[in-house]
Amino acid sequence: MAYAKDRLGRLASRIVFLSIADSTNDVASRFVTSEVHEGVVVVADSQTAGRGRRGHLWLSPPGGGLYVSVVLTPARARDPARATKLITLAAGVALAEGIEAVTGFRADLKWPNDLYVERRKLGGILAEGVSAGTGARGSSVDAVVLGYGINVGVTVFPPDLAGRATSLEIELGRPVDRARVFAETLVALARRYDDLLACRFDAILDEWRARAPGGRGARVSWTTPLGTQIGVTDGIDDDGALLVRGGGWTERIVAGELTWL
Repeated sequence: MAYAKDRLGRLASRIVFLSIADSTNDVASRFVTSEVHEGVVVVADSQTAGRGRRGHLWLSPPGGGLYVSVVLTPARARDPARATKLITLAAGVALAEGIEAVTGFRADLKWPNDLYVERRKLGGILAEGVSAGTGARGSSVDAVVLGYGINVGVTVFPPDLAGRATSLEIELGRPVDRARVFAETLVALARRYDDLLACRFDAILDEWRARAPGGRGARVSWTTPLGTQIGVTDGIDDDGALLVRGGGWTERIVAGELTWL
């Protein structure tokens, strides 16, 4: 990490290394207090309760991947509302850039928070708002804990994930230095976080679109109160919402479970 320290900007004000954690997001949230907490980084060799969006379990075996959480404060951006909306997309761009810097491998981004290789998941992102003093996730948000997991080593995935998950070493067929991937993803995240704070939103959106082949022309389905809807992706708007078009209509999807067909 020493070689990257001068490139981390506001990040890595404190770095906490753990051999095991329940969830790095939960550990990082405990650092959100009334004092300065921006840039705290928590990284664990394994997690016992790692999670993705909507409470899904994130497989976190020892030595198998990167399990990292960073405390950010997008509320101090020039446009805090939009910076907060785009934080997950900015992180996706940063992770893809960091991976490419170390390995030369170009991962695809999938809305809203995943890194993929064709139809196999390589990494994921979970952003959670946290209240100062309590470390609780709730409506009063003083910071955002941004967690990410990247599958790095050759891992034997359980049957329900086999064929749907992959790792850098599986794709490349050679060893990958986890420490370098950790350092370069943080460096890239620091750069994209600066873009958010300075409202350089177009730079983030343009790069996300360039790295997301399924952002346009992919068939997807989702559930609404009226039942299951099916449409074709038509890009993202300036707030990062996914646009899906159907027969004479366009749906703007902000959150929720999406199935890629």
